[in-house]
Amino acid sequence: MKPKLITIVGPTAIGKTALSLTLANHYKCDIISADSRQFYKEMSIGTAVPKTSELKSATHHFIQHKSIEDNYSVGDFERDGIAKIRELHQTNSKVIMVGGSGLYIKAITDGLDDFPDVNQSIRDNLNKKLKEKGLKSLQEELRLVDEKTYNSIAIDNPHRIIRALEIYKGTGQPYSSFLSKPKKKREFETVFIGLHAERSVVYDRINQRVDAMMDQGLLDEVKGLLPYKNLNALNTVGYKELFRYLNGDISLDFAIAEIKKNTRRFAKRQFTWFNKNDSIKWFPYTSKYNNVIKYIDSL
Repeated sequence: MKPKLITIVGPTAIGKTALSLTLANHYKCDIISADSRQFYKEMSIGTAVPKTSELKSATHHFIQHKSIEDNYSVGDFERDGIAKIRELHQTNSKVIMVGGSGLYIKAITDGLDDFPDVNQSIRDNLNKKLKEKGLKSLQEELRLVDEKTYNSIAIDNPHRIIRALEIYKGTGQPYSSFLSKPKKKREFETVFIGLHAERSVVYDRINQRVDAMMDQGLLDEVKGLLPYKNLNALNTVGYKELFRYLNGDISLDFAIAEIKKNTRRFAKRQFTWFNKNDSIKWFPYTSKYNNVIKYIDSL
C-alpha cells in the first residue's frame, strides 16, 4: 500500500488547525503547512500562525521558514514539499497536510499545470496598466475574457490577475483552459478531509477571528512592516487594509470592516475551489474527531 498524505481543507477559520493537531498526535506524524501566508517569519497574527503551544505539540514544516523579502513561488513549494513528504514517509506511513491555499495544495497532490511562455512585453504592458488605471480595470478585463478564472483565483492579488491575463493575451486561450491537464503521479495516496459549515457560520467565525487578531496586536505587527508594504508577500488581506489606514487613506473602523469583507470573499473563493474536488470527504466542523479517524482507518 502507498503511504498516505492526509490533506485537510476547508474555508478559513473553520477549525483545520485543531483537526490537524489531533490527527498528527493520533498517528504520531508530522504536519506540512500548505498555507502560503504562513511561510513568512515576519507575519504571525494576521496569518493565524498556530500558537507556540500548538507548534510544540506536533512537528510542523513550512511555517515561517522564509522572509517576506525572499522570492518563494508555488513551484518552489511543490519541489520542497514533495521532497519533505518523501523524507517523512521513510519513517511514517502517514503525513498530514493542512491549509486553505488551494493552488498550493494542488501543487503537492496533483502537480502544477504547464503553461506556455509568453512575451515579456505583455506582462510589462499589464503592469503599466495596473499602475495607471488600477487593479479594478484588470479585474474587469479578466472577468470579461475568463470568468471561470475570475471566480476562482485571489482577485485582490495583482500578480495572479496579471498572470491570468498574460496567458490569455499571449495564447488567445483563457488561463482556465490550461488547468485540465493529467495529474502527476505521486508516490503517495492523498486522502482529502474537508471541514464545512453554513456560510453564515463561517462568516461569523471570520468576523470573530478578525476582532481577536486586532486584540492580539495586529495593528502593531503591521506598523512594523510598513517599510516593506510594497512587497508581494504583504499584498494580502489583513495587511493591505491596515497599510491604507496607516497611510491616512481610511479610518481604522473602515479598515477592520474591509479586512472582514475581504476575508469573507476569500472564503467564498475557497468554497468554489474545494467544491470542485470530488475526492474530498466532507465533515461538519462540529464533528467528533473520532469520526474522521474512523474514516481514514477504513481506507
